[in-house]
Amino acid sequence: MLLHASSVARGGEAVLLLGPPGSGKSDLVLRLIDRGWRLVADDQVAVTAEAGLLCAAPPPALRGLLEVRGLGIFRDLAVAAPAPLRLVARLVPRAEIARLPEPETWMEAGIALPAIRLDGFAASATAALGLALDAALGLARQQAGAFAGTAGE
Repeated sequence: MLLHASSVARGGEAVLLLGPPGSGKSDLVLRLIDRGWRLVADDQVAVTAEAGLLCAAPPPALRGLLEVRGLGIFRDLAVAAPAPLRLVARLVPRAEIARLPEPETWMEAGIALPAIRLDGFAASATAALGLALDAALGLARQQAGAFAGTAGE
């Protein structure tokens, strides 16, 4: 399946960034790369099911490309792909984000992934995404919120 989305990975574990055009996907990818994450794909992500996992990769024509608004399209970036998806972040306006959200999931090919809502332009978005990935991987625990009552608890 080919999605209008972006994806990044940290330590080989990928996050899928979903949102309409202008929601901050590429901007967030750039800031995450600056924090040591690796590009999987920008603008379009090929998602496949393999051995019970969803994996993300770029379409061949877009491999290593990243659009930076105001600068243009950069090429030959290092790519961490294919990478297993562990989390989905829906980029939405701040007003659509609950202070203490209930757990959400995103499903493809019968495989469910934890999902969060995130303001892609928020200064805290990179740190919040890192914590969310840790929680999805069971490396961080929550008292209440998107991962309370899940394996990350």
